[in-house]
Amino acid sequence: MVNVNDLKNGMTIGFDGNIYTVIEFLHVKPGKGPAFVRTKLKNLRTGSTIEHTFNAGIKVEKAMVDKVNMQYLYSSSNTYTFMNMETFEQIEFNSDQIGDDVKYLKEGINVDVTFFKGELLGIVLPEKIEYTVSKTEPAVKGNTTNNALKEAFMENGLMVKVPLFISENDKIIVSTKDGKYDSRA
Repeated sequence: MVNVNDLKNGMTIGFDGNIYTVIEFLHVKPGKGPAFVRTKLKNLRTGSTIEHTFNAGIKVEKAMVDKVNMQYLYSSSNTYTFMNMETFEQIEFNSDQIGDDVKYLKEGINVDVTFFKGELLGIVLPEKIEYTVSKTEPAVKGNTTNNALKEAFMENGLMVKVPLFISENDKIIVSTKDGKYDSRA
């Protein structure tokens, strides 16, 4: 158990039968009345975000979440296979368990897989991933408006808006936070 006064960003807690990560917290001491802690919490099972206010001094369960480094191997229909990098054990997940992060997967990348008491909560992707552009339109000479972008498709099917100078077979870096082009590799 942990006192809500001791909450920190990134801490995982059990509350209302769910597991949450603390995104933000704010201790408030009003002039009248008791102090309280206003929090913004991300549900690790559903990915949704809630705001909740705790009275100061309340205790919540600290959730011990395990992170295991795994390598993405391949997909087959709706199943994605990962290998534990220490034990070489292979585990399969379906796209519902992985969620929106499935679009960033490419063979050979390492991810952190999070578990709570043996239950898969999700995967944590690297902040930036390198991809090879498999298909894009060639740049049109004279089309140089400010910040002009074009569509490019990566080797895993991901579509990213890229600057006009990027061509097929170029290696680029994409941010997994927003899915946007970051730079050339």
